[in-house]
Amino acid sequence: MKTFFNLPCGYLAFLKYLPCLCALALSGCASIATLHETPAPVVAAQYPTYDPQQAADAAAISWRDYFTDPLLRSLIDKALENNRDLRISVLRVAEARAAYGIERADLFPNIGSEAGVDRSRTPADLSITGKPLLASQYQVMLGLASWEIDFWGRVRSLQDAALENYLATDSARRGASIALVAQVANAYLTLCEFDERIAMAQQTIASRSESFRIFTRRVEVGATSRLNLTQVQTLLIQAQALGAQLEQARAAEFNALTLLLGTSPDLPPLVGKLDAKNLLTALRPGLPSALLIQRPDILAAEHQLKAANANISAARAAFFPRIALTASAGTASTELSGLFASGSLAWIFLPSISLPLFDAGRLRNNLDLAEVRRDIAVAGYAKTVQSAFRDVADALSARRWLLEQVTIARSGLSTQRQRAHLSQLRYDNGAAAYLDVLDAQRDLLVAEQQLMQTHRALLSSQVSLYTALGGGALDFPE
Repeated sequence: MKTFFNLPCGYLAFLKYLPCLCALALSGCASIATLHETPAPVVAAQYPTYDPQQAADAAAISWRDYFTDPLLRSLIDKALENNRDLRISVLRVAEARAAYGIERADLFPNIGSEAGVDRSRTPADLSITGKPLLASQYQVMLGLASWEIDFWGRVRSLQDAALENYLATDSARRGASIALVAQVANAYLTLCEFDERIAMAQQTIASRSESFRIFTRRVEVGATSRLNLTQVQTLLIQAQALGAQLEQARAAEFNALTLLLGTSPDLPPLVGKLDAKNLLTALRPGLPSALLIQRPDILAAEHQLKAANANISAARAAFFPRIALTASAGTASTELSGLFASGSLAWIFLPSISLPLFDAGRLRNNLDLAEVRRDIAVAGYAKTVQSAFRDVADALSARRWLLEQVTIARSGLSTQRQRAHLSQLRYDNGAAAYLDVLDAQRDLLVAEQQLMQTHRALLSSQVSLYTALGGGALDFPE
């Protein structure tokens, strides 16, 4: 239902009641707007393996300072510059920024100009004079289109929702950047592990190839049995199979790193990189409350919650009358030469008020939808906080127990080397069958490989901890 005041008396009446409408709007806005309240995080006061003696805060450490390997830092730089997923995240931020600009523009009047000419012919039987009538009208106008006066905060709430969506998208972009840094670091560490394990496998293959040559010669001269030769050959085949498997896995990891970087890297041999001292900077986890201001995914969830609250305010404001203004002023004349002559002033002023009377429950359901989406955002925020707490707890637990596993694996490797040496001595002196040497050599290879896998997993857990704590967030400001 609309009422149009397009006469001078209507215009004066509108101006008369405008202060009352403004006062009513100001008093109503406070009750329409939805106050934002961030839910309290349902997490423990500290992490299960809290250690206050660790070093610096993760959020305060730049990734350039956390990763000390120059080659790794150069790879991360390439990924941040060329990664396609990150580029999509940046474009989504630009998309959300443009959407916010569109909503913000609705707060201001849309002013434009128009110039035109109307020419018409009226037939004789429709003309008052009984003769055909030719008429012309020239006009130049300046005015504003239908501009909603935001008494109830509907337009501003939509702008606030768009702003929060933009900030959430930007936080997601920061989170994607941090995740990309971690992915490149883990891919690099995995390549280091494969190069180490391949080097070990090649040494084993070379050693066992030599043993196979010696035993082949012994069989030829009758110094040993063919059974021993087949056992030596079995060891050689196992080592060759392991080497082929590691080369395949290394190639797949290299391809994954190439995808992350957006270009094929030229990597030197990475043997010995995992043993470098101070490869990663020590961290202290701090308290779970720090995650609320450090983790981009938590900040994004909070912005989404604020956007949902703003949408509720907009849905509530839709129940109230909408007041819009349409006006234009300019000059008009039947002759082009008289377009700017005295007395050619023309104007139109069309304020309108629209009030929903019956919409079959559309507005009510729209409000219900906004409230349900707010509840979903609340649950999503709580889940994000709890997931962040778990990420840190898992990383801390992995760091603690993997460190112990590395110590055990080193002790086990030392024992296996001693066992292999003693088994070989017993065989050489005829005190044991070659099967004992076979078992000892097989277990030694497994122990060597397992130690390198566990060492790499320990370093990866430190990368995961850095990421889980929101490390590097200051490197990617909003």
